Amino acid sequence: MIRPLEGIRVIECATFHAGPGASAIMGDLGAEIIKIEQPGSGDPIRSLKKIGKIPFGLPGGRNIFCEGANRNKKSVTVDLMTEKGQAIVHRLAKDADVFLTNFRRPALEKMNITYDVIRRINKNIIYTSVSAYGPKGPDSDRGGFDYQGQARAGVMYSMGEEGMPPLVCQFGILDQATACNASHQIMAALLARERFGISQEIKISILGSSMNLIYFNILTSLVGGFNVPRHKRSEEHPMRNHYKCKDGKWFMMTLNPPNKHWESLCLALEHPEFINDPRFNTDEQKLENAEELVAIFDKIIAERTRAEWLDIFNRYDFFCCAVNTMEDLAEDPQVLENNYLVDFDHPDMGKIKIPGYPAYFSECEAGMVSAVPELGEHTEQVLLELGGYTSEEISTMKDEGVV
Repeated sequence: MIRPLEGIRVIECATFHAGPGASAIMGDLGAEIIKIEQPGSGDPIRSLKKIGKIPFGLPGGRNIFCEGANRNKKSVTVDLMTEKGQAIVHRLAKDADVFLTNFRRPALEKMNITYDVIRRINKNIIYTSVSAYGPKGPDSDRGGFDYQGQARAGVMYSMGEEGMPPLVCQFGILDQATACNASHQIMAALLARERFGISQEIKISILGSSMNLIYFNILTSLVGGFNVPRHKRSEEHPMRNHYKCKDGKWFMMTLNPPNKHWESLCLALEHPEFINDPRFNTDEQKLENAEELVAIFDKIIAERTRAEWLDIFNRYDFFCCAVNTMEDLAEDPQVLENNYLVDFDHPDMGKIKIPGYPAYFSECEAGMVSAVPELGEHTEQVLLELGGYTSEEISTMKDEGVV
């Protein structure tokens, strides 16, 4: 089957994940991704062996983060601090559809790969720039990673319970949100080019993507005039909450509207005496007496395993599911049946499970095509086939350290 973006070529001059993750997604959809890397060292994400105390190293000198950010790509090593290196990228950009970077403005100017330069070479290019904080304002040229997105956008105060310090979520959640956002905007710009004949520059940031991710929290705060409270389990609505079962596993239920499901819930819990309990007759009373009712539910739910409760609740068609760990996902039949996790034959690790593409196409296919290339693996191939260089020219540039 064909892939939706077959025939689209992306030139990527980017590092780490918030930028490269976008082209990796486009590679899942069939685009040809040519990643430009520094000779000898490459994208710094290649050498990321651990974050804090958590190891990320893999066999063959690989690492987990690099596998996710740089799947589906061809690696071409070019020294962008040299005129000859810049000329190579300019030549490759001439026939590309998309140019993607997350380098900061001063670096782009030194490397001679700004939007103005690339557009003079290719008037049809979709030039995409990913930054930490956005293209305008006092911090437009400042750098940042995923944690800065979580912090500055307010995400760290959207998790945990009241009274807890700000919390961070592992790993790269907002880098990935930025990558998804960037790939979406690129595809919208490609469609606009097809329909209206226009090329353009797109500017995306970790901050903007992070704020978009918690859109409703921000909207509620600004329109409602109050800070959205963090979820406190003992005081949250008992029918929109999570509970621990006999086997130590948790489930989450969301029974809306609550009064519609109240009688059925009491029957499912085998406590019909609560149906007409004056403490819980109305939704307002349930919320007012939430601490008491959550404690009652805690005691009842601790009497059975999670599997038992999920089976019971399924009979009542309650919106309820397991609270999975990452390891649980590999055993979840719903995850597996929908290919949200898939098998992949990795060149160094053999058969492994990886996240699958999150959408289904009836007439196309999508998903990971190839693992991370070795540094510079495709340099000669790309320069010969796409750059129009001769083998002798490439050999000379290798001797000079340009590639």
